[in-house]
Amino acid sequence: MEKRPNKSEELFLSLGYNRFYDLFDEIMEDEFWEKEDWYRFSKVSNIFAVYSELLMYEPFKYVLESIKKQRPPMESEIGGPLFKFVRNILAHFPVFETWNDVWVSKELVNWQREGLTIDRFLKKYSGHDEVKYRFWEAEKKRMTYMSISFPKKYDENKIYLKDIIAEKDGVKFSLFMMRQIINTQVESVGEKA
Repeated sequence: MEKRPNKSEELFLSLGYNRFYDLFDEIMEDEFWEKEDWYRFSKVSNIFAVYSELLMYEPFKYVLESIKKQRPPMESEIGGPLFKFVRNILAHFPVFETWNDVWVSKELVNWQREGLTIDRFLKKYSGHDEVKYRFWEAEKKRMTYMSISFPKKYDENKIYLKDIIAEKDGVKFSLFMMRQIINTQVESVGEKA
């Protein structure tokens, strides 16, 4: 049986984790949220992309399955399919400059063909009840309450990303959850080379 991670996986995971943690630290700072919209958007887009690529490492499939069985309802769906949905919107529609500008519609999503990831997500979760969360920022001694709202309908109307996940609190919550999931595969955190 092959040892996990193998040499190639270890290289990718090391680079991916380092980038994720660097972006996480920057985005969680209060000063980050005072920067220009486009700057915040580029960093947030990047961390969603890094996380999505890290999830390609096979053991994360089992982590998400475990979360589905052991954690509150929808947590696995948020940590996997929702974050991948956000990443795919940001990657496949790179025509927006700020979080609040990002939108999709059935027509836009299916401009190439139906049945791809974004389309499947919206078909499955449109009309789903809102999910409420809270997270604790220990170093700031601050509890934040937020919610994730799924579109009521999936049709030709614009579905704004900001209406699903608010930029500041929604992104910070997303990053906490991402970190919790990827930390399941960390053996140790050492100094970066």
